[in-house]
Amino acid sequence: MPLHQGHEKPDERPLSVNPFYGEANPAVEMAEAPPKHQLADTPLPPSTASQLVHDELMLDGNSRLNLATFVTTWMEPQAGVLMNECRDKNMIDKDEYPRTAELERRCVAMLADLWNAPDPSAAVGCSTTGSSEACMLAGMALKRRWTQRNADRYPGRDARPNLVMGVNVQVCWEKFCNFWEVEARQVPMDGDRYHLDPRAAAELCDENTIGVVGILGSTFDGSYEPIADLCAALDALQERTGLDVPVHVDGASGGMIAPFLDKDLVWDFRLPRVASINTSGHKYGLVYPGVGWALWRDQEALPEELVFRVNYLGGDMPTFALNFSRPGAQVVAQYYSFLRLGREGYRLVQQSTRDVARHLAERIEALGDFRLLTRGDQLPVFAFTTAPEVRAFDVFDVSRRLRENGWLVPAYTFPPNRQDLSVLRVVCRNGFSADLAELFLEDLGRQLPELRRQPHPLIRDKNAATGFHH
Repeated sequence: MPLHQGHEKPDERPLSVNPFYGEANPAVEMAEAPPKHQLADTPLPPSTASQLVHDELMLDGNSRLNLATFVTTWMEPQAGVLMNECRDKNMIDKDEYPRTAELERRCVAMLADLWNAPDPSAAVGCSTTGSSEACMLAGMALKRRWTQRNADRYPGRDARPNLVMGVNVQVCWEKFCNFWEVEARQVPMDGDRYHLDPRAAAELCDENTIGVVGILGSTFDGSYEPIADLCAALDALQERTGLDVPVHVDGASGGMIAPFLDKDLVWDFRLPRVASINTSGHKYGLVYPGVGWALWRDQEALPEELVFRVNYLGGDMPTFALNFSRPGAQVVAQYYSFLRLGREGYRLVQQSTRDVARHLAERIEALGDFRLLTRGDQLPVFAFTTAPEVRAFDVFDVSRRLRENGWLVPAYTFPPNRQDLSVLRVVCRNGFSADLAELFLEDLGRQLPELRRQPHPLIRDKNAATGFHH
């Protein structure tokens, strides 16, 4: 979440109230307009307050046209009804809401089975507010297991734990390393490789490595990292050195794509070195934000000392999460989606989304002004940049012009060692239909003649040009 600060020069004007917002006498509603940056002295009628908020929110973008975000922007009305019924249920209060807790347990069991845990009944897991929290929990477990194995020398001057990952990881992993005092060892991009290289990752490991993170679906370009090759490289490392380094798979997006569309891809608990996996239920799990999931292959992978037990809400409740109180609505919606779709339903939905992504990528390539980096054939996500011969405009100009038509398409620069490469990325989700894709192409096509007539790219401040959204 962004960190908001107060305005340097606050807008002192009060909110403007339409006289007709009132329920009886229009003149009364204009008597005292509420301030913007402090609490008013008196209450407002509910109709007036809701209309003021509604009017301001009209200036937000249309979430269905947001091709930057991975999070779900459409669900069936029935899911919305269930979420409404459960928004006041506290997910942590499992004794008071035992059926909600049971639905969470079933979701964990379903994911353990989906991800091929050796014994799904022995796998442990929990819901979270999203993949960022799930990654924090997985990182904590990795660090605690390493700490237990190195109790004779940690803490100590020469025993600083480190975590190996590609430079393309989501920012939550950098946060984890910062918060929990772990050295982040990042494999840079190189040439046309935009994610982690297994051998380079293994070379960064030593006796202080708590684990290696593999990304099943990079947010930078939608590509899968080779998890099986990563495990093989770490197997070879163990044979040479005796170092036994576990792997965590950040499947924030791909964890709900690969099991349905890429069944022959081995990336999950079938690999003995994979200790834990996370996913975002609110991304390709098809649930509104925010719900994520963290699973460990067995109880040994999650140290018991990290599990807390509380009884002051009634009953004994084990809990392993950074958050405590949170609504049960998203967990219920996740169970609804699992129940509603099943394996075949998820396969059809995800295949449709991938088909839209691949078709859209091909059509954009055919325009001649752009070069594809990825084609939407892994995650339903693709990245592209301007063709080498294009000099009049760049990806930041394209992003700005598309925003004028309501489309949010992020433009951003890649990390080391490819800061020279700036791209646009399109995230296709359920609800972004083939018809919407055609409308997007039409709007892009209408912008190109004017972009081609520019004397040079017009965006100077690339950092302020547009945001990069995970």
